[in-house]
Amino acid sequence: MMKNLKALQEITKNLNVLYVEDDTDILKRTAVYFRNFFEEVRAAKDGEEGLSMYKTQDFDIVITDILMPKMNGTEMLEEIRKINPHQIALITTAHTDSATMLAAIKIGVDGYIIKPFDFEQMNSALFKAAQKIQIYKENEVYKSHLSEIVEEKTHELEDLLAYQDSNYQKTLSSMVEIIEQRDTYTAGHTKRVAEYSQKIAQQMGYLEDDCTLIYHAGILHDVGKIATPDAVLLNPKALNDLEYKLIQEHVSVSYKLLHKIPMFKYLSDIVYSHHERYDGTGYPRGLKADEIPELARIMIVADAFDAMTTNRIYKSRNTIAQALVQLEKFSGSQFDPLVAENAIIALKDVEIDEKINQLPQTKLEEERFAYFYKDTLSEAYNQQYLDVVLMKNKQEKYFNFMSVISLKNFSEYNKENGWKNGDKLLAEVASLLSGHFPDAYLFRVFGDDFVMMSEENYKEEKIKDALGDLLAQHQLKYQIDIINLQDQDISMLSEIETFQKTKKY
Repeated sequence: MMKNLKALQEITKNLNVLYVEDDTDILKRTAVYFRNFFEEVRAAKDGEEGLSMYKTQDFDIVITDILMPKMNGTEMLEEIRKINPHQIALITTAHTDSATMLAAIKIGVDGYIIKPFDFEQMNSALFKAAQKIQIYKENEVYKSHLSEIVEEKTHELEDLLAYQDSNYQKTLSSMVEIIEQRDTYTAGHTKRVAEYSQKIAQQMGYLEDDCTLIYHAGILHDVGKIATPDAVLLNPKALNDLEYKLIQEHVSVSYKLLHKIPMFKYLSDIVYSHHERYDGTGYPRGLKADEIPELARIMIVADAFDAMTTNRIYKSRNTIAQALVQLEKFSGSQFDPLVAENAIIALKDVEIDEKINQLPQTKLEEERFAYFYKDTLSEAYNQQYLDVVLMKNKQEKYFNFMSVISLKNFSEYNKENGWKNGDKLLAEVASLLSGHFPDAYLFRVFGDDFVMMSEENYKEEKIKDALGDLLAQHQLKYQIDIINLQDQDISMLSEIETFQKTKKY
């Protein structure tokens, strides 16, 4: 808990809050609590007073009760949205009925805090709201400085190329290295797209020079991602709308970088157009049909084919046969019909490495990966990632066994010993499991339970040997379930609970 509070204090220390609550006692107590985190907290006793304050001052976060006299929280937030449609707002309410929640959804609140206050839930809501503000501000800064970033990266590349332009292949290799330093998964993608593009061009009868040209363009088609923030580029989860818009910027950045370098200028139009669509619904320029450069129409197909046939964290790959069906299906809409027809022939016999995925391959990538999926208290993975792994395991069968360690009376332990000691104990349990079973993937789930995914069957006695002394010392009861994933079909977190309920002990 202390670690989480420090993180909350760090992310909220420069923010100010408008807090609106009609219960005077709750207003005073909670405002005092908020002042532990925020730079400034202004308190109002009803919606009218809160709206009046809002009109005279900018606030990072508005936190309001729903049911209040004069002007309720919903009415106040509706007026605030007219002033600032992007205002971050949280509601506090003792009413969790569907009508209340529907009203909150309609005005676009960013979170809710249930009364009576559970401070852990409150802290989590505050952290998420502050994190959203931080990401929004970083994105605004990024967009406002995009031209400077492009200029800076262009100068860096020009400096790199100044002493190498006598050797084209060495220069090309250096550009690839720049991409690989950011993300090895993306680097593999660029090489595959280059190879697929070349195969399609050869099938279509293009001259050798053009086939070489499109290969080089494929290698560099994502070079603009060197200006994409790590928080977007390295995010293993599906992107939200804002992140997707940011990733789309890489096309324009790639074009600007390559267009300014004489030896790569002739590749820039191909790279600039590799996310256009034959029907004109692509980006960034909305080109259609013959408006799209010929070789770019080939790369569009190659890029899509690789995306279809490569494992991602949030989706499993298609087989080659399935991907070829998709090429035919979207011929004339996403793809040039002539290119799609030739690609189906050129790519039908390619060999796909089935092990290619977005899981971390190096220590550095593991650290980057941990930023998105690690539980900060225990250093285990979180339950969101367990759902991803279970879904992937159903398709790929990375793991044969699941060990579930359920702490049975941990709530009572927290009440008797305090949250701080409870957090410390959970971290010790995670440390013991990681130390005794280093080859397993360890997850913290349901707050006080742990799951290990492994190829090997860790016997119940072996797990008891690892944890027994510690849990006995703290008088904690626990239950261990060893699940053979070859016999038991579990593809989501909720199915673990179902399994435990149906099992007889």
